[in-house]
Amino acid sequence: MQIKHIRRPTLASTAFAAFSAMLPFAPAQAQDSTRYPSKPVTIIVPTAPAGGTDTLARVFGEALSKSLGQPFVIDNRPGANGILGTEQAARAAPDGYRLLFTYAAAMVVNPSLYKKLPFDPLKDFASIAQIGRAGNLLLVRKNLPVNNLKEFVEYAKTHPGKLNYCSWGAGSGGHLAMESLIKQAGLKMTHIPYKGSMPCVQDLMGGQVDAAFADVSSTVGVVRAGSVKPVAYSGPSRLPSLPNVPTMTEAGFPFKNYGWYGLFAPAGTPPDIIRRVNEAVNAAFKDPAVVQRMNDLNIPDLPVNTPQEFGATVRQDLSDWSALVKAVGVTLD
Repeated sequence: MQIKHIRRPTLASTAFAAFSAMLPFAPAQAQDSTRYPSKPVTIIVPTAPAGGTDTLARVFGEALSKSLGQPFVIDNRPGANGILGTEQAARAAPDGYRLLFTYAAAMVVNPSLYKKLPFDPLKDFASIAQIGRAGNLLLVRKNLPVNNLKEFVEYAKTHPGKLNYCSWGAGSGGHLAMESLIKQAGLKMTHIPYKGSMPCVQDLMGGQVDAAFADVSSTVGVVRAGSVKPVAYSGPSRLPSLPNVPTMTEAGFPFKNYGWYGLFAPAGTPPDIIRRVNEAVNAAFKDPAVVQRMNDLNIPDLPVNTPQEFGATVRQDLSDWSALVKAVGVTLD
């Protein structure tokens, strides 16, 4: 009877077998990001439906769906001045399937306004692409005897403490923009915070308040109707819809703390996924339909940018807005 000897596996052969067993899966892992997206992508928007941020998110959600071949679905998570939805995006898996579309204040102003935030805009997020740059209109009541920014500043200086202005809340973009002008020009004015932009503008139209920085989309109509007077725009360039209104910088009062919208991913998202989405966003900037839609929304500035460039913008704006908030002395719980 012949006895067959059974060879027992050595440590080396066991290790080789284990390594060989892993090989079929390695290429698949490497290809995951190149096949991105292979299923629908959710875009968290930290505001309510039908607002400016939501509207823009849907414009670019459609553009990304068209470019990348999968649905980009909007998920509105409003609350706490953008903090609720932003926190949920920060806690999402870093796989590219839950992104954040937000506005500048939520990312670069809130960290200075609030004593505690449940997220860090630099540590918890990867910047993908800046989407548009925009400012607010500086409006005055129609019977205020001024017609431009220089005259407004001179009038305020000769009537110290006599003028008031409204905003859509303490620490809002309208509040901080006016305080920036007050600080730069050496003015003294009284701030009246409202619970929304439209009540503020309505009282401006009625003459109950003297001035306000207000969003463009909801005020172009009342400007054209002559219900209020525009004296300047805080954005980087003039608005096509109001070409005769100069920017604050053109009028002699440099202003760089204008807002933007942007797309972010949770920190740790693979760089090639970030790059792929960034390229799709920049490609959308060249789509005539998207450009026209952005012009209709009074956001004509569409800077093509890399993730690294947008990240640098976020860091710089965090520093600039922090300095402004400290100068104004506004804090929120």
